[in-house]
Amino acid sequence: MKRTHTCGELKKENIGETVTLCGWVAKRRDHGGLIFIDIRDREGFTQVDFFSKNKELFKEVKKLRSEFVICVEGIVQERPKGTENNNLPTGHIEVHAAKLQILNEAETPPFEIEDDSEISDENRLRYRYLDLRRSKMTKNIILRHNVCKVMRDVLDKEGFIEVETPILTKSTPEGARDYLVPSRVNQGSFYALPQSPQLFKQILMVAGLDKYFQIAKCFRDEDLRADRQPEFTQLDMEMSFVGQEDIFNVSEKVLKAVFKQAAGIDIQIPFPRMSHRETLEKYQTDKPDLRKDNEKYSFVWIVDFPLFKYNEEGKRWESEHHPFTSPHAEDIGLLGNDPGKVRSSSYDLVINGAEIASGSLRINKKKLQKKIFEIINMPEDEIDARFGFLLEAFDYGAPPHGGIAFGLDRLLTLITGDDSIRDVIAFPKTQRALCPLTKAPSVVNSKQLTELGLSIKPSKKEVL
Repeated sequence: MKRTHTCGELKKENIGETVTLCGWVAKRRDHGGLIFIDIRDREGFTQVDFFSKNKELFKEVKKLRSEFVICVEGIVQERPKGTENNNLPTGHIEVHAAKLQILNEAETPPFEIEDDSEISDENRLRYRYLDLRRSKMTKNIILRHNVCKVMRDVLDKEGFIEVETPILTKSTPEGARDYLVPSRVNQGSFYALPQSPQLFKQILMVAGLDKYFQIAKCFRDEDLRADRQPEFTQLDMEMSFVGQEDIFNVSEKVLKAVFKQAAGIDIQIPFPRMSHRETLEKYQTDKPDLRKDNEKYSFVWIVDFPLFKYNEEGKRWESEHHPFTSPHAEDIGLLGNDPGKVRSSSYDLVINGAEIASGSLRINKKKLQKKIFEIINMPEDEIDARFGFLLEAFDYGAPPHGGIAFGLDRLLTLITGDDSIRDVIAFPKTQRALCPLTKAPSVVNSKQLTELGLSIKPSKKEVL
């Protein structure tokens, strides 16, 4: 039997048709000579009825239990008056079964596959394949797909091209710790998983690709919170020959389309702008929640961040965002004698008091870039080792350029109203960076370590 329809699409217009549905047994209700089955797939539910007069079929249906995988053939009928379910798209019809095939049996699930089930986070992640069957979670994953599609469509229309950048790259730590990958071929050397595609997207601008985007996987080995994961996804963009307003304009177009097409919400653009200093003075935070009464969202661009912050413990200047951020043109003269007063050409997009996107105009001249490295006390040999390839690229004509990156997981969490980004990621990690489903991270065998030229030091407990 081949499926003719999904479990969420049959309507009154289909009455009288012979259909075949495939999915999972969501509920089974036995009324003696009549058994009802709710069959579920990712699109929804359909009620199927089985009558005892068909003895062979009735014998088979009595075997069904929750989460059995089945295929059903039958005729679409209108539900009897008074039994309709207006909460379901298929709530005005039912399928009168003629054939049943059990495609696979299932153990009793460790929790009910219901949206309102009380399930511990540990169990949800341990049995993620069951958790994802819940309608709420299925809708979140479909929403994620739709949001990514809208982003791609808008940026394609705006002349952007999608370019994949390397996952195995060079360690250039800028705050958070890198995830390191040992090289078997070049023992003693390590790749790093990218914290962002920052350097590659700047090099793509030097290469003349003009408008780049990527829905990029990024990795940071840092302490986790509800809105953090060791691996996360961002919409990454970079543009040549642009100013700050050009980047705002494209970003707002993307968000307007996302909220309208994926969430059915019409947001107003352009968003207001506030300077970093003004925001701190008025709200005592650089992530203000500007919602008024009865407002689903508030959007605000925060601009003119300081270029540097002073590290009292280390007695040195550090980059407020990252060292590739361009200073305000009128503040460049302050770099030599008063770095603390230099404003940056950087910006954050804050939605409902949460930073959702961050970006800047970039430095595109080698001399200025080296000056910034010097101010943050980076030695010449370290500059060359970490960023020599970028500076060399600048020798061959780097255009003015800038960009922005949106936290896709955070944005989706805002749209869905969930408390944690784990609810919009198919296979997230726990707050201890563990995967209860696969039990990652895990130990590897000694042969693998030998091939990599590595050994594991015994823990203090083992030594004792």
